[in-house]
Amino acid sequence: MSDTPARPVEAGKPSSPRPNAVVAVLALAGIVVSLMQTLVIPIVPELPKLLHAEASDTAWAVTATLLAAAVATPMVGRLGDMFGKRRMLLVSILLLVSGSVVCALAESLVPMIIGRALQGLAAAVVPLGISIMRDTLPADRLAGSTALMSASLGVGGAIGLPAAAFIADRWDWHLLFWTSAVLGAVSLALVMLIVPESKVRTGGRFDLVGSLGLSAGLLSLLLAISKGGDWGWTSVTTLGLGAAAVVILLAWGFYELKAKQPLVDLRTTAKPQVLFTNLASIALGFSMFAMSLVIPQLLQLPEQTGYGLGKSMLTVGLVLAPQGLVMMVMSAASAAVTKAKGPKVTLMIGALIVAAGYALNIVLMSEVWHLVLVSCVIGAGVGFTYGALPALIMGAVDPSQTGAANSLNTLMRSLGTSFASALAGVILAQMTTDFGGHALPSENGFKVVMAIGAGAALLAFALAALIPRRHAPAGPTSVADRPAPAPEAVADQQV
Repeated sequence: MSDTPARPVEAGKPSSPRPNAVVAVLALAGIVVSLMQTLVIPIVPELPKLLHAEASDTAWAVTATLLAAAVATPMVGRLGDMFGKRRMLLVSILLLVSGSVVCALAESLVPMIIGRALQGLAAAVVPLGISIMRDTLPADRLAGSTALMSASLGVGGAIGLPAAAFIADRWDWHLLFWTSAVLGAVSLALVMLIVPESKVRTGGRFDLVGSLGLSAGLLSLLLAISKGGDWGWTSVTTLGLGAAAVVILLAWGFYELKAKQPLVDLRTTAKPQVLFTNLASIALGFSMFAMSLVIPQLLQLPEQTGYGLGKSMLTVGLVLAPQGLVMMVMSAASAAVTKAKGPKVTLMIGALIVAAGYALNIVLMSEVWHLVLVSCVIGAGVGFTYGALPALIMGAVDPSQTGAANSLNTLMRSLGTSFASALAGVILAQMTTDFGGHALPSENGFKVVMAIGAGAALLAFALAALIPRRHAPAGPTSVADRPAPAPEAVADQQV
């Protein structure tokens, strides 16, 4: 543990002389990382042939990214608080580039899984970027900038799907990963040139035991959720992993409460503002991912079913692409509402918009323009919620804990999407219709998933309503605008 005292940014002087450039570069990095979530979707049906493997095995090309992201996000956030957020941001982007190159050179399953896992390890880029903004930007820029950075998760996914489908349809599939490697390298260079390092550090020792315990618990939980449909929800493997997850996570929580320098400060996460924000994030992650499961299938199912639209994957991407632009636009509106009414109100508005979008989808699902409209309405709600979540988290934790706290919140959203995938898969597998001797998801099955998505958004609204109302000015305070601490206080804060 270093004896160097923490060096806060001088009061009133943000460390970055180019805030617009910093925001643009960090948002670009977030978009590039979020592209990884949709990059492989257009070629998933072809992976068994391309990699000479069974379909059940090639599914690990998707699962590996999910598991790696879940494990890496909280640990990288904590390392960023300890050793420098920019430093860990660069490491994360470098892992993304490395994983992209490995996938671009892959001709078989094992290197593809390794490359996709390396890409998943870069998932902490967005929470790290948000934390850097808090440490380096003036307060009047913070709400809009963090909302834009948070929205980059949705923007990258919306843009990535049509772009990936276009490339996969016309060129060799390896070009998908060479493209992501180039984009990652550009982001890496820009971060090195433009983004300043935050001077806010916690120091201390890394909680290796806590990180191993959390990793084991998350891996057990997510494997049970993501593979339960293939293994059988009542199989010994699925139930055993679920039970192991419960035991390991309970033991991990007990250990973290006793640890002097825990990986996750559970006492901070138990604060009502942090707790209810994280619970709302799980519900929102569930709700937002339900749309990603329903709309592509409705578009691609045969017209002869009576409710499918018989479109290509490229059309699916084009239908979902406007959603990304809506998210970006609404991030500015989210920031304005946060400044005027506080992030709690912003989150509640966003959750209601998402619920309204799903309700609309139940009655409007027979035309392409119906699904474009629905995705844009839900995207508008997502833009509001993504902007509010980091503001609520950073408004409740110490600046030295923002990397870990934002990363944990991102993990909560990821857990929500995993639950959505599992539950929607069960519903659509059970509620089927016969089509030419094949069982396809029924129209009522899709409507049930959409109704559950609306219910999850309303649950997020109710959880957001429980967040305590703050009497101080809403939103996070920029470290750049905070008064400098007294010299004796600085001397007591060891890195």
